[in-house]
Amino acid sequence: MYSEKVMDHFEHPRNVGELENANGVGTVGNPKCGDIMKMYLDIEDGIIKDVRFKTFGCGAAVATSSMATELIKGLTVEQALKVTNKAVMEALDGLPPAKVHCSVLAEEAIHAAIADYYMRQGMEFESDKLCGGCCKECDCEEEHSHEE
Repeated sequence: MYSEKVMDHFEHPRNVGELENANGVGTVGNPKCGDIMKMYLDIEDGIIKDVRFKTFGCGAAVATSSMATELIKGLTVEQALKVTNKAVMEALDGLPPAKVHCSVLAEEAIHAAIADYYMRQGMEFESDKLCGGCCKECDCEEEHSHEE
């Protein structure tokens, strides 16, 4: 059912915990399944120097949170904003269809933490450029697949 990478990130999650001096914090949740992800970022000179997460949820939620932090650590903010749920799933060698929503939450947690960072810096965050079709408020649904 789950790949070896999913099981490894669930059993041995990377970057778990809080960052005391985080300058970007984002919390997202899925009311259907009860998963909640909180991501903490330490951004210096536009680069994600450190990242941590706390997740309440299933094994796939923990694994996608862990992988997402691994994918964005060391990236610029702009590069991290381009990390999609599909990239998270591919890095984990896939997820069962019923667990795709966990990778969507991981992508949304990245965006929420970066949006918080922008707000703290007094910068405008253009969330409409990030829409992957999840909110059903734009026309980009055909370009991005976040279906469960």
